[in-house]
Amino acid sequence: MGYDVGFAKKYFPSRANVIDQLAARDENFRDLCFDFETADEQRRKWETASGPVRNERHGEYMELVNSLRAEIEAALDSAAVVPFHRPRR
Repeated sequence: MGYDVGFAKKYFPSRANVIDQLAARDENFRDLCFDFETADEQRRKWETASGPVRNERHGEYMELVNSLRAEIEAALDSAAVVPFHRPRR
């Protein structure tokens, strides 16, 4: 695999197989997972920072992490749905 979805799999351990399957076929999902990990890294950085903008930046990244988490969760929910096709007559 030329991509890393490890952070998403740690965050959603019960859905690791679906994450792997979706990442194998969907570049946008891989990018979403990358953005999720990057945003969380920045959130952690600002969590321990000092300075006048610390709280503002930490809050912004926390909001971004939550938004990306929700997008990933929605993508996983959609990927887990098996389409039902009626037999043709």
